[in-house]
Amino acid sequence: MPDLNAGSYLNNDDLRWLVGIEDTCVYPPAGSAMARLDEHALTGHDRHWASDMGAASRFGASGLRYGVSWPRACPAPGVYDWAELDERLGYAVRELGLTVIADLVHYGTPTWLDGAFADPLYPGAIADFASAFAARYRGLVDHVTPLNEPLTTASFAGLRGVWPPALTGWPGWATVTMSIVDGIRRTVAAVRAANPDAVIVHVEAATLYETRDESLTDHTRLLAGIGCLPTELLLGRVTADHPMRSWLSSQGAPEAVLDGFLADPPALDVLGVNYYPDLTPRVVDRVDGAIRQVTANRWTEGLEHALRAAADRFGLPMMVTETSIEGDESVRRSWAEESIATVRRLREEGLDIRGYTWWPLLDFVDWSFASGGRNVEEFVLDPAGGAAPTTEMYGDVADGVTPFLRRMGLIALTEDAGGDLLRSDTEAAAAYTKEADA
Repeated sequence: MPDLNAGSYLNNDDLRWLVGIEDTCVYPPAGSAMARLDEHALTGHDRHWASDMGAASRFGASGLRYGVSWPRACPAPGVYDWAELDERLGYAVRELGLTVIADLVHYGTPTWLDGAFADPLYPGAIADFASAFAARYRGLVDHVTPLNEPLTTASFAGLRGVWPPALTGWPGWATVTMSIVDGIRRTVAAVRAANPDAVIVHVEAATLYETRDESLTDHTRLLAGIGCLPTELLLGRVTADHPMRSWLSSQGAPEAVLDGFLADPPALDVLGVNYYPDLTPRVVDRVDGAIRQVTANRWTEGLEHALRAAADRFGLPMMVTETSIEGDESVRRSWAEESIATVRRLREEGLDIRGYTWWPLLDFVDWSFASGGRNVEEFVLDPAGGAAPTTEMYGDVADGVTPFLRRMGLIALTEDAGGDLLRSDTEAAAAYTKEADA
């Protein structure tokens, strides 16, 4: 395991500045009603990748979280197409001097895995890919995220049936989560075997739940417990007396597998915390007769809570691996300034925070685009924010991507008459650059 306090990029000498390029890559099986969800293609990054990476450097970032698009890079078992990654990763590192944190899995699996994350072959398949990637790019890309946001992945793929394998209910969630954790364990082992200098950055979504309805207290407590569960499983902490162990067993998690996770848990070098002030905090409430999670903006107070809670629970070096806010340029600028100030203050107070990542670098296309405009999120928006919480359609796919653009980037996207997405810097980019230069 590398010594992160001895010359590593993510040492604690100074705060590292990163950006991330939205890289969700979910390829549905043949016959699915869902279209491909490939953000590199939808945002035009597949054509403008050099200028996008150049913008990261221009804004003062020293690091880049970047997805390797497993479904594209691995078209068949044991078959790899490295041409695209060779070009892009080489340019980012050698030409721009960026440190890349490679995102091995960002919500999608290759279509040849019939059961996606629930396929018995999944844990071995991702470990094989991770081994091949780590060996090929050793010395060029030594920072690896095995799988982005286990919680979100399990919600979309296992709980609510949105993405493959489209399981539903808490038993589906448990099935996907157990497979994901197995896959991460094997990935970490495979990466370290192929590249002993590798730095493992485990990235998870922060969770903040509250309720004003006493009848929903137990459900809210359950959601809070589930929020930490994938990482605790990964770290071998879900012992027989763990408060969530019996719940997992009741949802079909095999006892033998749970026991197996207790042995030789992987060492994680850095814990990545993803936090969005207007999306991460949730109020559990009843909406149109159903129990729903309603977003609640907790601004920097929520960010501080998320980071302190992660530090207290896991005791690992941390970095903010995703943060931004949806809104006009002034809102994004304010979030950049105030969130960065909060991270700086927490570092001064002793929290071991190694990096700050604005995600996404570019505005991106809402995931509902691939589902014909159907709202696919597990939350509903706070009506105080100007959107009705019962909205079922995000837009009309016939109108192109414009109705689906999420205004969260340092770079704004504008669709021209030919369907290309033009890029322009925002006020938030100027604020980020000022802080990074400082």
